[in-house]
Amino acid sequence: MYYGKIKKYDISNGPGVRTTLYVSGCRNHCKGCFNPETWNFKYGQEFTNETLKEIIDACNYDYIEGLTIVGGEPFEPENQETVLKIIKTFKEKYPDKTIWMFSGYTYDGQLKKWSKELPYTKEILMNIDVLVDGKFEEDLKDPELGFRGSSNQRIIDIPKTIENRKIVLHEKQYNKETKKVWK
Repeated sequence: MYYGKIKKYDISNGPGVRTTLYVSGCRNHCKGCFNPETWNFKYGQEFTNETLKEIIDACNYDYIEGLTIVGGEPFEPENQETVLKIIKTFKEKYPDKTIWMFSGYTYDGQLKKWSKELPYTKEILMNIDVLVDGKFEEDLKDPELGFRGSSNQRIIDIPKTIENRKIVLHEKQYNKETKKVWK
């Protein structure tokens, strides 16, 4: 797997200060994508054990609330084995910090299908806290949404979704009436 960059102190891809990994490779090619260079599976640098150590070390501060993995597309089949290794290593080291993941694929669509067909999809989903799912839709773009680019995307609480066997939106949804991101 290749990656485009690591933001060690990021406040735009989940709550609080987070470390964010931008993986390379995406077949969705959303019109208006904020990161189209990462569509290329060979963009950036090859992900190595040293890269993993850099991410884990960057999260070793109390003020870092967690890890966010964005794309490109983390769930592309070519990326899943390495993404799972990152997640498992992170959770082992920081069991009380959260993992947010962004995907153009939907939980109840392609990811559900891949959970039955591919070896890593289900395990990735079972080890993350939040999934922001759905393709970016330029016509539905709204800069006031908080952690989403377009209104069709959802912020899903994955543990509650698995427990309830139905999609449960994360409590931190944008409320248009109050203009607040947090409930």
